Amino acid sequence: MAEAVTTKVPRARRSKRATALRELKKAPWSAWFGLVVLFGYVVVALFAPYIAPFKEAEVVGDSYLPWAAPYYLGTDQLGRDMLSRMIFAARNSMGIAFAATMFSFLTGGLLGIMAAILRGWFDQAVSRFVDALMAIPSLIFALMMLSILGPTAINLIIVIGVVDATRVFRLTRAVSMNVVSLDFVEAARLRGEGVGWVVLREIVPNIMPPLVTEFGLRYCFVFLTISSLSFLGLGLQPPTADWGLMVKENATLIIYGDITPLLPAGAIALLTVAINFIVDWFLHKTSGLRDGQ
Repeated sequence: MAEAVTTKVPRARRSKRATALRELKKAPWSAWFGLVVLFGYVVVALFAPYIAPFKEAEVVGDSYLPWAAPYYLGTDQLGRDMLSRMIFAARNSMGIAFAATMFSFLTGGLLGIMAAILRGWFDQAVSRFVDALMAIPSLIFALMMLSILGPTAINLIIVIGVVDATRVFRLTRAVSMNVVSLDFVEAARLRGEGVGWVVLREIVPNIMPPLVTEFGLRYCFVFLTISSLSFLGLGLQPPTADWGLMVKENATLIIYGDITPLLPAGAIALLTVAINFIVDWFLHKTSGLRDGQ
């Protein structure tokens, strides 16, 4: 009997993998484009020190050198290699955006689920606090808090995470309310299951599709917010490479017809478009709609 159980588990896993591969093969070109671009960005971010020809803050020549070997994208206002800083900026920008998004989902998601389960005064207190935070424009709130706390990477993650946690809370609470009222959740409670068991086994699996979709969209918004804050001078600080900061540092080149400042802006736009393609495909697959509808 034990052997039969152990053989069923690997078979179930293999069937899930096979189903996932079949769905991936049937994905549209837009989803494949997004996956390839995202994979390329992740590889560059993970192996930045090995891919970049120079160090992140190394001064390698005169300022604003043209595109030519060994500076294939020229140099910036301090004589640092633009290609190397573009590569390192992928690690910094994407890493901090991912950390801030994870923080917002851990806090906002947990509070949203608990508000749906506990209801009463806890739900009212958290919901009204979230409403008060959402009444403040997110960028202005982030600028104000970073001006007080200081624009460090940790503060950036916490402030942006708190700002975005309000949106995550509203979504998680709404979808959890629909699941909490269903019969199988009530049956689990009548069996005497604890709150943690009900959350992990009954609620979370049934609200994952909208949360995964929201994670992709939130990541794009967080990524753009960090770039905006860096452009305004309250994001990542020099000499740390960041695409938003690089646009600001090299903006004067636009006057002379040099497109170098557009490269980091293009990197931001390309990643945002790629993630949106993936999110659109995932949302279509999890919504139950057939192709062509």
